[in-house]
Amino acid sequence: MTVRLADINARIAGIRELGTVVNAMRGIAGARAQQARAQLTAVDSYAAVIAQAIGRVFAWAPAVPPSAARRGERSAAVAFCAEQGFAGAFSEHVLGAVPPGTELFLIGSRGAAIATERGITSRWSGAMPAATAGIPNLARRIAEALYAPIAEGRVARLDAIYGQWHAGQGLSIARVALFPLDPAAFPRPADANMPLLNLAPETLLRDLTADYIHAELCRAALHAFASENEARMETMAAAHRQIEARLSGLELTQQIVRQEEITAEIIELASGEMAGRARYRNHCEYNTDFRKAATG
Repeated sequence: MTVRLADINARIAGIRELGTVVNAMRGIAGARAQQARAQLTAVDSYAAVIAQAIGRVFAWAPAVPPSAARRGERSAAVAFCAEQGFAGAFSEHVLGAVPPGTELFLIGSRGAAIATERGITSRWSGAMPAATAGIPNLARRIAEALYAPIAEGRVARLDAIYGQWHAGQGLSIARVALFPLDPAAFPRPADANMPLLNLAPETLLRDLTADYIHAELCRAALHAFASENEARMETMAAAHRQIEARLSGLELTQQIVRQEEITAEIIELASGEMAGRARYRNHCEYNTDFRKAATG
């Protein structure tokens, strides 16, 4: 009985240590998600300014031909998957949104491992940074990997596929077109004042397109960073509930086993006391009979 109680105590201690690790991972994921959400406002404003500038170019230089997809050319997608584990089915949902036959640029080490298991190949892959400060550099590296196939005409359409987390609703997968630019998607200026241009409209549009793609990649990466950590928080919360339930069951078993051990000790003590009293009575009766025989 003592060995069994010791085993239960060891299991309780181990599960409590696991609970400490789970709570720490949950706290780290929460801090990272909050940091990414706080920076999304700035990136959204930056992308909106560039989109407004592109809209002005389209409005005042209508002769600039917008890029258009050509039939027979391939589409590409930048898929932002999970960098680490314990994020549930986050990567599976993102990979499931990639259309078949799409040239894939894959972000996230955990997502890359899952893609390999599924037999999905990627043209280019990279790791998601551990902190949001590394996201602009990641977006620059992705853009550099994209420029060659776009310039060579091997990619006619480019999408960003990433997760978005909605409070109370969970994860949804967003698919945003990055290239070619759709003139109707950019806001037109409310005023009629023509800005002073120092560059040819074609050159200006090309440079603004590069900045716009970089800004959209940053925004997609931030959304993916936040939603991955939100998914990890949810997974850790479920693990925490399972740990609490397991601890409650083990603690109840511990109480029962301890009570059984105490009961066994009491019975053993009581049995020893009764046996001692029986021996004492037998001894007294023996002495009495002996005296009677001696005096008889």
